[in-house]
Amino acid sequence: MLKQFEAHFKDLGYTEPTAIQTAVYDPMVGDHNVLGLAPTGSGKTVAFTLPALANLLPGDGIQLIVLEPSQELAIQTSRIMRDWAKLLDLKVVALTGGANVKRQTERLKKRPEVIVGTPGRVLNLISDRKLKLHLVSLMIVDEADDLLTGDTLDTVRAIAQAAPAGVQLGFFSATDTPILHELDKWFGQDVERIDVRAEDQTQGTVRHGLLQVGMGKRDQMLKRLLSMPNFRALVFFKQTNALQHTASRFYHDHVSATSLTSDLRQVQREKALQDFRLGRTRLLLTTDVAARGLDIPKLPAVINYDLPQSVNEYVHRAGRTGRMGEPGQVLSLGDDHDLRDLKKLLKETDYDLVPIYFGNRRLTTERPVAPKTPASAAVTTKQAATPQAKVPGSVTSKAATTTAHAPKPVTNAPAAPVQKKKKHKNRHTKNKGMRKKWRDRDAEQK
Repeated sequence: MLKQFEAHFKDLGYTEPTAIQTAVYDPMVGDHNVLGLAPTGSGKTVAFTLPALANLLPGDGIQLIVLEPSQELAIQTSRIMRDWAKLLDLKVVALTGGANVKRQTERLKKRPEVIVGTPGRVLNLISDRKLKLHLVSLMIVDEADDLLTGDTLDTVRAIAQAAPAGVQLGFFSATDTPILHELDKWFGQDVERIDVRAEDQTQGTVRHGLLQVGMGKRDQMLKRLLSMPNFRALVFFKQTNALQHTASRFYHDHVSATSLTSDLRQVQREKALQDFRLGRTRLLLTTDVAARGLDIPKLPAVINYDLPQSVNEYVHRAGRTGRMGEPGQVLSLGDDHDLRDLKKLLKETDYDLVPIYFGNRRLTTERPVAPKTPASAAVTTKQAATPQAKVPGSVTSKAATTTAHAPKPVTNAPAAPVQKKKKHKNRHTKNKGMRKKWRDRDAEQK
């Protein structure tokens, strides 16, 4: 590690590198192609930042390109890399979809050494001849298990082909997928596989709870959870329209919540994430756009409003909490059928899913006992006061019988006058006699 990096490493409060940071440094500095597999929150961004920046030359133009799956993650990565790059007098520019293209083009004219972007925007700028990769010596594909799927795989390959032949490649991911075993086939180069998931010790204690709540009561449950002191949570939805419905309801009820979806403008998305990080809002409602890579320090909880459909989805959602040794809580909401399906989905993993309950402004694994209502207490008292029926073969004391049937004491006080209730006659009662006379008269005439 460079001396400048060592000093900054200590200034940030780190005592020693994580497992992935140690494992990939020498191979990457030695120009090897690597695949780094490490758990969420284990410092993968810094793991590829330090060796990648160590080989760059200030003022020589774009030499490093980093691809990220979302705008938020690209902006977060660019900020982290910029913090280290300034130590070596290197410039970092973010190129993301949804941002102003002209402004990004102007920044490219300043000849930055590092580009961090989303694949779609990067390829568009390459096609428009606004971004040239002829000096690029290293390309990093972060969250590779996500980027190397579907149409995005073709986009990433097209970017790699626009770089010089034999460009050094780095792939990083928290979960393993079949395509990560076929990188040589898709990119034409051998890739060294470095997997430290079993030996990494950076993740804190994370509890995985199953909270049985029907669909119609999940918004109410989120409000109840906010009664817990210092509670904040990242809430994952499956569909944007359901998220917007909940967000609208919370807005009218003045609940401390904000939403983060792909249809928002970049400025709105940055503000929502910043407000949540700073504690201005306590619930961040989002889809899986925020499930990957986002670093929210000391996030207490992740809530699955809608349950994930795959193991990888659950892993990346759960990875937002319990990062860098901090404790965390994952809450999965659903009815009995939903929670059984989730258990089946995760049965091959090491996650310990336990039923959890909410009561007295806290989460507990003990099933709460319903308190007796005043009505039930009154019935119990009445039953206790009522004399029991005599069972054949039993003996009842004479005193108890006498007490139970004792007559009321007679007093000499004058009895209150009894008012006769006035009988109400409706029109049918009033004409009853006349109708009989009419029937008799009709009978005589016949």
